[in-house]
Order: sequence, then structure tokens, then C-alpha cells
Amino acid sequence: MRVSTSGTRLGAFALAALLLAGCASTSESVPELEEQALYEQARGSLERGHYTSALNELEALDTRFPFGDYAEQTQLDLIYTYYQTDNWEATRAAANRFIRLNPSHPQADYALYMRGLASWQAGRFSLERLRLIDISKRDLGASRDAYTDFRALVERYPDSEYAPDARQRIVYLRNLLAQHELHVADFYLRRGAYLAAVERGRWVVENYPETPATRDALAVMVEGYMGLEMNDRAREVLRTLIDNAPDHERLQGRSFRPKHVEAPAISA
Repeated sequence: MRVSTSGTRLGAFALAALLLAGCASTSESVPELEEQALYEQARGSLERGHYTSALNELEALDTRFPFGDYAEQTQLDLIYTYYQTDNWEATRAAANRFIRLNPSHPQADYALYMRGLASWQAGRFSLERLRLIDISKRDLGASRDAYTDFRALVERYPDSEYAPDARQRIVYLRNLLAQHELHVADFYLRRGAYLAAVERGRWVVENYPETPATRDALAVMVEGYMGLEMNDRAREVLRTLIDNAPDHERLQGRSFRPKHVEAPAISA
């Protein structure tokens, strides 16, 4: 069935017009005040937890006084308020803007931390807390962004008050991302894409060496090389697996039993 592109365009234009009208009405709903008075009003809304009102007031302040005395603090407050209203994309955009405009600001570490935290939240799912799904099996683009931001934070600002929390989140995300790579590698093994599986296993070993997943990554590489009929390479990796994880489930003494590859066990 063909879809009318003209109808799609009209729908897009109507949506854009609606959004613009919404922005305009929001700005117009905020009283015309001097910069200091408007900022104090926005801060009052924040302190009372009235985040929707605070957001309207801060956006009006940002629009009306982009170079005012409260411009930088307004940008920081917008980052916080977007986060409190669960708008992860806007949080990241506001943090990006602040970092770009104020790279040496004393609170640049805060902006970077909040950018990572917004990605962390965007990458999570409510059912994860109930353990009904395995988050490592889903698309982890946002989680990778969080990992990158938290690593940048601890590297650039090791003494930041936000660094300890970032380090803890890095450990969690590192394990999550490594486990995700193993899920992909297992998929490749089941599909007979042995070279791709080996590359995924090697990626985990090289990029996440501190994670428990490295042992399974070595097992993936052994099995992938077996599928490629590169048994010399398979035995070479197998010896590393035995040295590092002698109790691995794929091992029987010094022999390796493949999970997906139809081949006899090999021994180191």
C-alpha cells in the first residue's frame, strides 16, 4: 500500500507548527520581569520542587537574557530541571551546550556528570529492576554514551566530587557492555559466522579485560577458531583460557567442548 508523501509532509508541518506554538505560549505565560526577579522566581520554583514552572521560567530567562548576569547559572539549572522532568535528550543537549560554551567553568564537571547520568537513565528500563529482562541483550547505544561520559569525567576531573559515583557506574557499565558483546558473539556462533564471533570475543578481551566476561570471551574465540578449522589458534587461546579459568563450564580438564560448532573436543 502506498502512503501519500504529501500527507506525511503536511502532518510534519502541522506538528512543527504545534510545537512552535507551544513554545511561544509557554514563553508568553511567564511574566515580563527583570532578569534578577525572574531568576529568583525560577529558583523559588526549583526549591519548592515545582519543576514544570521552573522549566518555563528558566527557558524564558535563557531566551530573554542569553548574556545576562545569570546566564551561566540558568544553563546549569536548566540541565538539572530537564533531568528532574525525565527529559534525557534535553538534559544532554543542555549539558553539551554548557560544556561547549564554558569548557573551563568550575562546574563543567557537573555538566559532564549530568550528561552521563541522562544517558544512564535513557539506557535503563523499568522492568530491569524486576529482573524480567536482561538489559545486556538490548540496544545499548545510550549506555555506551554514559560509559564514555563517565570515563571522560574521571579522566579530566579525577578529584571531582562526582568522580567516585562515576567510577562505580563505569564498573557496572563495563560489565554490561562486555556481556552484550558476548550475546552478539553467541548469535554469530549459532549462525556459523565464526570469524565475526572471534572478533567479538577479541574485542571483549582487549577492551574490557577487567570484567568476568573475558573468560567467556576466550571460550568464544576457541569455538570460533574451531569453526574456522584453525585448531592451532584454537589451542593457543585454549591454553590462555585454562590458565585463567580452569573451572570454566566448557572445560573438562584440559579439553574444550564446543557449544555450537559441530566438532569433537580439542585438548591444549
